[in-house]
Amino acid sequence: MNINLIKFNTDVGRTKPATLTHAETACPFCDVENLTGIIDVDGDIIFLKNKYNVIETADQFVLIEGCECKSDMPDYPKEKMRRVIGMGIKHWKNLLASGKYEEVLFFKNYGIMSGGTIRHPHMQLVGFPKLKSELLFDEEELRGIIIAEREGVEFNVSNCPRVGFGELNIVVEAGGSLDALADFIQVGVHYVMNFFNKNCTSYNIFFYRRAEKIFAKVMPRYATSPYFVGYNIHFLPNNIERIANEIKEFYAEKLKGN
Repeated sequence: MNINLIKFNTDVGRTKPATLTHAETACPFCDVENLTGIIDVDGDIIFLKNKYNVIETADQFVLIEGCECKSDMPDYPKEKMRRVIGMGIKHWKNLLASGKYEEVLFFKNYGIMSGGTIRHPHMQLVGFPKLKSELLFDEEELRGIIIAEREGVEFNVSNCPRVGFGELNIVVEAGGSLDALADFIQVGVHYVMNFFNKNCTSYNIFFYRRAEKIFAKVMPRYATSPYFVGYNIHFLPNNIERIANEIKEFYAEKLKGN
């Protein structure tokens, strides 16, 4: 089959803590003194080996975004947000350059509908020695109605969505500003969680690469359409121009980097 079919270890999966669904469970990322496999630290941002390696043949890593368990990206000061994204991109590139992996996935789960299990804000990197890179994404999914452009970075709302609704993309050209990437991601997450839909409480961020370009997609998460799950039908919503205009209006100063 022309798909990436990867083995998942359900025995390891059953041992993972799940603070999103079990509030009484202690958060492992708050217990900094007992973290193991730490690779890099920048203040309260920690990059480490994932203790629960559920994906067979792959190496999993975690980027803990800070010490505040109940915070998230919209709450961060601008410089903190830039440090988080900068550290993630640095280790993503380092893993890719190591020669150990054909592909390294870099993403964030937030909320019960995102596929995540832990509330504490964090991102994940997963290195695959073998993976069909050409099947991971189509560059068309990262294009759309332009919201803002700055320092070699474009922010848009997708007019060829990967799944369907409210997908926001950031495209970084070769040499483009990672600070602008971080600023646009922060705006995108804030919009998704506050203005996109009152029922949206979860999102993902997916990072991609092609040649010297970096892409990021902020995707609102809710019950996935059965048309997509069952038949791979993507919907193009009729409100994408409104979304672009709202973000331009609500975040005019932040889009400029102010």
